[in-house]
Amino acid sequence: MKLSNRLKHIEQLVSADYTHIWDCCCDHGFLGTALLARQAAPHIHFVDIVPALMQTVEDKLQRFYTQSASTWTTHCMDVAALPLHDYPGKHLVIIAGVGGDLITTFIERIHQQHPDLDIDFLVCPVHHQFTLRQKLCELDFSLKHEVLVEDNHRFYEIIYVSSSANDAMKICSVGEKIWHAATDEQARTVERYLEKTLSHYRRVQRSNRKEADMAVAAYQAITQKN
Repeated sequence: MKLSNRLKHIEQLVSADYTHIWDCCCDHGFLGTALLARQAAPHIHFVDIVPALMQTVEDKLQRFYTQSASTWTTHCMDVAALPLHDYPGKHLVIIAGVGGDLITTFIERIHQQHPDLDIDFLVCPVHHQFTLRQKLCELDFSLKHEVLVEDNHRFYEIIYVSSSANDAMKICSVGEKIWHAATDEQARTVERYLEKTLSHYRRVQRSNRKEADMAVAAYQAITQKN
């Protein structure tokens, strides 16, 4: 199965530093399967709360990946309850395809339950990026990388962070690297995304929400830099 542009960028960001990779909200398991095929980690976990989806993924893995060099496990469960302590080693938790508000809840609960673990998170929210980034700042996570991707006429921020604050890069509530364009095409993508994001928060601002005011001010600062 060919990955979408969004999933392809997520897959390419995954390094070989992990013992366990958790493909959460995995849907049909396309991302996790790609990671399994290239042996991105010794163990790949597929996680979704929908039983029918997880049975389909399980059946596919049993059919095609019983001889894989990397092992795999399926988990039909809430992402917030990942049993990380049952699996020693370094963990990468990937969460994509859901809103930033839900990802925020997942990360906060995982961090609360496993404060002693050094966990990396690779997330790609479909909306509420500002809310998510604010929580990552509040948790004092550090930034490993971030990418802005356009896929099927939609924009996605891919945010790669560590629960450790030891890394040099701080997380910005509106992003930093995603606004840097190396090509004319990237520059047009950045411009369209910034315009769309500002328009969204200006609409929300009409209800006098404090977060919207903060977001508009922060994104306007980017327009002034550009």
